[in-house]
Amino acid sequence: MLTPLGRLDKYAASENIFNRQMVARSLLDTLKEVSDDERDCIAVLERISRLADDSEPTVRAELMEQVPHIAMFCQENRPSIPYAFSKYLLPIVVRYLADQNNQVRKTSQAALLVLLEQELIERYDVETKVCPVLIDLTAPDSNDDVKTEAVAIMCKMASMVGKDITERLVLPRFCEMCCDCRMFHVRKVCAANFGDICSVVGQQATEEMLLPRFFQLCSDNVWGVRKACAECFMAVSCATSQEVRRTKLSTLFINLISDPSRWVRQAAFQSLGPFISTFANPSSSGQYFKEEDDKNSEDHASAQENSEQIRTTEDITTEDEHNRAEDLSSHVDNDNFAAKLENAMGDQNAVSNNSQRESDFQTESSFHCTLSSDSCGGMADESKRSSHCCTTGLRETGHISQETSLSEQELYNSFHFWRTPLPEIDIDLELQQTSEIILNREIQELTMPVSPNIPMATRKELEEMIENLEPHIDDPDVKAQVEVLSAALRASSLNPQEETVASIGKGTDSQTELTSSDQQNFKPILSDIVPLIGDTVENMDSTLHYIHNDSDLSTNSSFSPEEERKSKVQDVVPQALLDQYLSMTDPSRAQTVDTEIAKHCAYSLPGVALTLGRQNWHCLKDTYETLASDMQWKVRRTLAFSIHELAVILGDQLTAGDLVPVFNGFLKDLDEVRIGVLKHLHDFLKLLHLDKRREYLYQLQEFLVTDNSRNWRFRAELAEQLILLLDLYSARDIYDYLRPIAFSLCADKVSSVRWISYKLVSEMVKKLYMASTSTFVVDLMNELVEKFCRCRKWSGRQTFVFICQTISEDDCLPMDQFAVHLLPHLLHLASDRVPNVRVLLAKTLKQTLLEKEYFLNSANSHQEAVEQTIMALQMDDDSDVKYFASIHPASTKIADDAMSTASSTY
Repeated sequence: MLTPLGRLDKYAASENIFNRQMVARSLLDTLKEVSDDERDCIAVLERISRLADDSEPTVRAELMEQVPHIAMFCQENRPSIPYAFSKYLLPIVVRYLADQNNQVRKTSQAALLVLLEQELIERYDVETKVCPVLIDLTAPDSNDDVKTEAVAIMCKMASMVGKDITERLVLPRFCEMCCDCRMFHVRKVCAANFGDICSVVGQQATEEMLLPRFFQLCSDNVWGVRKACAECFMAVSCATSQEVRRTKLSTLFINLISDPSRWVRQAAFQSLGPFISTFANPSSSGQYFKEEDDKNSEDHASAQENSEQIRTTEDITTEDEHNRAEDLSSHVDNDNFAAKLENAMGDQNAVSNNSQRESDFQTESSFHCTLSSDSCGGMADESKRSSHCCTTGLRETGHISQETSLSEQELYNSFHFWRTPLPEIDIDLELQQTSEIILNREIQELTMPVSPNIPMATRKELEEMIENLEPHIDDPDVKAQVEVLSAALRASSLNPQEETVASIGKGTDSQTELTSSDQQNFKPILSDIVPLIGDTVENMDSTLHYIHNDSDLSTNSSFSPEEERKSKVQDVVPQALLDQYLSMTDPSRAQTVDTEIAKHCAYSLPGVALTLGRQNWHCLKDTYETLASDMQWKVRRTLAFSIHELAVILGDQLTAGDLVPVFNGFLKDLDEVRIGVLKHLHDFLKLLHLDKRREYLYQLQEFLVTDNSRNWRFRAELAEQLILLLDLYSARDIYDYLRPIAFSLCADKVSSVRWISYKLVSEMVKKLYMASTSTFVVDLMNELVEKFCRCRKWSGRQTFVFICQTISEDDCLPMDQFAVHLLPHLLHLASDRVPNVRVLLAKTLKQTLLEKEYFLNSANSHQEAVEQTIMALQMDDDSDVKYFASIHPASTKIADDAMSTASSTY
């Protein structure tokens, strides 16, 4: 009979390929057989080296698959075969990295990564044997496929070998590969693994050596490389400083979002939320400082109060101008926007042209921020500044538009709309006034009557004009025209003071455009009193440029530095990034970027909210509400699964005001959405105040109804959540509202739901017993007896036994109380006509109750009753009942099996 070594030599020399494959596959077994003899082990390892020279690729690939297992064995038996791996196996792995056969190379790469992950390669061997080979394989004259694979291996092994080796040996060659001009595949691999390298080498090396290469890759002429950069952007950002992240990476990311390739834009938008989250700062997120919560709540309350006061003093026409300007700033061209952002982030001492573009960007972004904050109901000082800036800009532009001579056709262009005149006021003079004087002046302006020299049309003419405008009600420009016509109609029958009140307080009636005859009749009336918004829009940029770039603005105005700081929309994230994130809910994005872009927006929204902090929630509120009403259920499902986390971020006040309505909507949604709310029902409700929390007691019953009755996991999750909800409600609420649901779940058709429900009922008994009023637990146990123990169906009676078993095992009720209220009814089931009930009763009495100290050490009537019942069950006609009533639970393996859930089938 051949020895293990003889058998190995025989088949290794065979001409049959399958025999040699079998030899490679059995090397580990052979090595284990001869492990006691060191010389035999060395002989096997030497034969492995010879087998590695086999000309058949399948044999070499099979050998390489066994190398990690053999290396593990050598590591465990290191005393008998020292340095076996380093001397015999590692050279084979390294040599196969450059093998001509693709399958062999792939197998060796996988083996190398496994060996590194298991720390089977010594650090010295990594530096002297592995890294030099990989460096050679990535040389310019290396094979293209081998070079690409070697770069991938270098990147993947960086996190395993550590910072020192990576920085000394891998980083220089990696930087060279990022600039490989001949093969975009190499650059694409470098871009895909860029984040891993950055996270290993640290911040200094990333900013000094890697970022310049990253900028080149992000502007690569191959879209696949740029897409890979967008996908790893978050990891790169995490390895840089806050300043670099804000000034350089933000600009770079905007370029990727506006990339010509749809696939690049798609990847960029998917990474936008994670990238924004890297700007998070604990001191501004409201998560770590309790005193900040109090301050934020006070700021929010004062903001709402002040915002309402200021809102009542604004002219409705100023609001129209406001909305039009907001639309204008939100449709900035992406390419120009990116260029302006790059200039804004660049050197402050650039040429005048760049400085001008920088100012333009700051103007547009700041104006957009201000409007967004005002529309979201932001801070009080933000509302003041918004009103101040808009009023100032509109006054200047109104003055310019009044001086412009317009043709008759241009005057009635459908792109224009009308507003009441704004008086000529010197901007410089206004800027020097205090905020109180500004508000008073605005109120005075709003109450000024229309000039008496304005010719008025008859009521009949005005009514005809409004009637003719109705077919075009959807045109926003015509809407504004109708507002003025309606105001004029009311003014014809009101005194000047009543006219002013009506023009401020009333809305619109209907909208369309004027007919040609009505235009001629109405032209004398409006030509003198109404300047055109078109001129206002044309001059808006210059006005805002003046406002935002006036170096004396902060000193001339009455705003204190603290108020100036609060007036910003948010200063955590570059506004351009936030604007792009908010635009992800735009329906046009689904057509031009990705059909699931809204889902990506919803997925990353909690991270963005945490980054901005609860004080900046007004920036995200509208976006969140838009996502919550999205037509795609996957978007709503994503929000439903994360609403509890968002509630933690926002705190009690914002949760009650903004998240509770969304939560209520999810409760009535599809099952796919409701399950997200249900899985974290306890997490969300515990954040609400008690009175608000109690409102949901009435809705818990609705979770029992599902779109598909076979969706039993939904009911199982409900039972799990009800167990947690017991801690949130009083004993009366538990008895009145949760008890019926628990009993319904105990009678479910699916056993997995029933098993969780038994736990729910037992915890409910424990909770009610610990309450100050003991009548609830007595009533609950009486209902258990009535509903289940005396049930006509045997499954109901068996449920009662299961509940009693759970109560006893978990010690939910003292044994003396259990013996009084439940034990007599439990023992009565010994005469049940269904064997399954008696089997479970025998197991419960023998394995659970008799193990309790109450029935072991104290002689009482209850103990005697239990023993008599067991004796009766031991003489039962059914063999299974006899068995479980007689045998000790731990005496045989059958008894162990009997204790399992599977043996308790029913």
